[in-house]
Amino acid sequence: MNAGKYLYCCMSRYCYSYNCQFVIWLSVNRDKGYDGVVLESWSRWAVYGVLDDSELRNRALQFVKHLGKTLPLTSSNLSTHHHLKLIYVVPAPRMKELNNQEFRPEDLLQLADSVDGFSLMTYDFSGPQNPGPSAPLSWIQYSLKTLLAAKGSASHGHSHMIFLGINFYGNDFLLSKGDGGNAITGRDFIYLLDKYKPSLQWDEKSSEHFFVYSDKGLRHAVFYPTLMSLSLRLDEAQDWGTGLSIWEIGQGLDYFFDVL
Repeated sequence: MNAGKYLYCCMSRYCYSYNCQFVIWLSVNRDKGYDGVVLESWSRWAVYGVLDDSELRNRALQFVKHLGKTLPLTSSNLSTHHHLKLIYVVPAPRMKELNNQEFRPEDLLQLADSVDGFSLMTYDFSGPQNPGPSAPLSWIQYSLKTLLAAKGSASHGHSHMIFLGINFYGNDFLLSKGDGGNAITGRDFIYLLDKYKPSLQWDEKSSEHFFVYSDKGLRHAVFYPTLMSLSLRLDEAQDWGTGLSIWEIGQGLDYFFDVL
């Protein structure tokens, strides 16, 4: 699927009175000339307990299916010149034993005929409370194997619908006092390298580069993508036959595009 302009929508707890939201999304797509909708709702539904209730979980899945099937039909009625697409954002599996809050292979199969693709969030693995790499390669491999299962299985045939999440941003974590840190862009990365002259290190376990520096007596760890780490992840996407979902264009370094 070629890159295009998409309306990004993030839903909250309720998925019942969707008609109003649906009309608004279509109107914006028509007025702005977007190519479709990128919908993020699963992570929100998980937070609010929707996915722990079997009835609500089923209604949530039915909402996504209804949106995916209705979007192209309604777009033709609105005189748009192309089929409006639906890309559904899904979290990457984290648990070996998937619980109700995880997006599972059977969920992928249930939605596959109704959406145009799945944007898999294989980033934000670590956070201020657990500083570390943004997207360990082993986690990415586990996520793909879990969702697409074994080659030759029904779900593996949908690998072309997966857009593997690739982060163009990094994180600057505070180590000395625990909780603390923030996302950084390529400009921030270059600034920190120039100011502190740290030694860039390669973490074999995650296949990511990082460096450590001190400022005002506080130690920081910075994880940021490099050509080497990006190349390994692109190789993985190519091996599985997936697409890419970059978060986000403009946050990385200019030469990142050399490996795409």
